[in-house]
Amino acid sequence: MHFTMSVALSNPREYTALAVAAEESGYHQIAVPDSIFWSESVSNAYPYTKDGSRLWTEQTDFLDPFVACGAMAAVTSRIRFLTHVVKVAVRNPILLAKQVSSVAVISDNRFTFGAGVGWLKEEFEWSGGVYEGRGKYTDESLEAIVALLTGDWVERDGEMVRFGRIKQPPAPTERVPIWVGGHTPVALRRTARFGDGWTSAMMGIDEFREVRGTLLDLLQSAGRPTEGFAFQIAPNDRFGLEGYKELAEAGVTDVVTVPWLFYGVPWDGPLEDKLYGIRRFAKEVIDAW
Repeated sequence: MHFTMSVALSNPREYTALAVAAEESGYHQIAVPDSIFWSESVSNAYPYTKDGSRLWTEQTDFLDPFVACGAMAAVTSRIRFLTHVVKVAVRNPILLAKQVSSVAVISDNRFTFGAGVGWLKEEFEWSGGVYEGRGKYTDESLEAIVALLTGDWVERDGEMVRFGRIKQPPAPTERVPIWVGGHTPVALRRTARFGDGWTSAMMGIDEFREVRGTLLDLLQSAGRPTEGFAFQIAPNDRFGLEGYKELAEAGVTDVVTVPWLFYGVPWDGPLEDKLYGIRRFAKEVIDAW
């Protein structure tokens, strides 16, 4: 089992200090959220809360996730970084491929590309993305990104993604893993097609077991290996050493955690208290694993 620390809803000015502490404490990875802007009004509900409300406010700070990963990579040497997750259909795939390859290169191959579609209609429409047909656009974009990350010449003439022969040096010296997010049937099919792993928002163990079984069937049907495939969740009903052991037995390979929350420190708590939570969680869980 690996442990990923999320910096979601934290003060971005603290990211580098949090990253150093996480690396020193033995965390495997840091997850960085993606949000381009806060919309005063929204056309559709947030899909990961029961009432559709967003978990953040207009006062919540978000950095560009690729810039954030690069900054944290500069002050660390071992820990990995994960975009959790980037909304692919909101962006141009050529520019997105360049961002992915740049972070992979500058971090010395310590980057995993967490990719999803997105949910907020306004974010697509006002950022120049594609809302209608966003699933197809995401699939064609991922195809193009995977090809561009090789450093070879690439051209595309798809239904939605089209460009002539280009290449994007420098290419990463190792393949960039792709973890696909999403709970819907089409998202799981996308995962089986493109993913080296799957990542979720908040989820309970019973729902995870169901999703994992579906994904294993889809991977086998696609002729893809299941060994080494990553299953990451942000659990909402199993915590602590014993809870994480139960998740591992169910097939979870990576847990997303905000460690200071377990010790009464709020999302926006003092930095020193967060550092305490990072180290205490590592001692009580990671070191005891």
